Amino acid sequence: MIDSVNNYFILKILSSAGLNIKVNTLVRDTLKQLFLLLFGGFKDLLPIIIVVAFFQFAVLQQHIPNLVNILVGLFMVSLGLSLFIKGLEIGLFPVGENLAYAFAKKGSVLWLMIFAFALGFGTTIAEPALIAIADKAAFLAAKDNIIAATESAQQAYAKGLRITVAVSVGIAIVIGVIRIIRGWPIQYLIIGGYLCVVTITFFAPKEIIGIAYDSGGVTTSTITVPLVTALGVGLASSIRGRNPMIDGFGLIALASLTPMMFVMLYGIVI
Repeated sequence: MIDSVNNYFILKILSSAGLNIKVNTLVRDTLKQLFLLLFGGFKDLLPIIIVVAFFQFAVLQQHIPNLVNILVGLFMVSLGLSLFIKGLEIGLFPVGENLAYAFAKKGSVLWLMIFAFALGFGTTIAEPALIAIADKAAFLAAKDNIIAATESAQQAYAKGLRITVAVSVGIAIVIGVIRIIRGWPIQYLIIGGYLCVVTITFFAPKEIIGIAYDSGGVTTSTITVPLVTALGVGLASSIRGRNPMIDGFGLIALASLTPMMFVMLYGIVI
């Protein structure tokens, strides 16, 4: 009886020790991955740090003010950038590719087009950069008496600008998906699109041209790029006869092209 009790406690101790070893190994591996993430983020920021430090010390020959705050900020940026990139790898990219595979397997072109438009519209309308530039454009438009200098008028102008850009990106993704299905060369669409941009520029109000050109850049930011890229690559990979390297990319180029046209048309209409 005593031997059985002793064996029981010995097994409990051994199992507890084994559990502690597993926990310690897990913690060690997690800390190692976190360190590698932080090091990768810092390595990505290193060129910017070198440029700023060179001009600060070698050209301006000044000390950096609030050095502690800047170092804390750099650490936070490095951590955020590292977590963002890791999140893309384990989250957004697989989601986009899996959805593309599923729609290709389903074989419904209509639902694929609806999804493509909804993806482009939804990701763009949520872009922080687009929200910021739309609000700034509305403020300056009110300041220059282009619209009424009221809060409601500015909100309406900014909202209309955001919806215009989001619709244009949705249409661009639909065109890009059709291109992947049909196998059209991307260069003809891009050349034709920029010819349209140049043509519309001659008729657009001068106040809207700069905003229109910048809107093409802000739409291809943190939210839109991962999902749209994953959609294109996943769709090209799932269609027989399509090469992901040739046909899978190009959606982002179209998504940055159509907002320039649509925003200038928006400026002409309003």
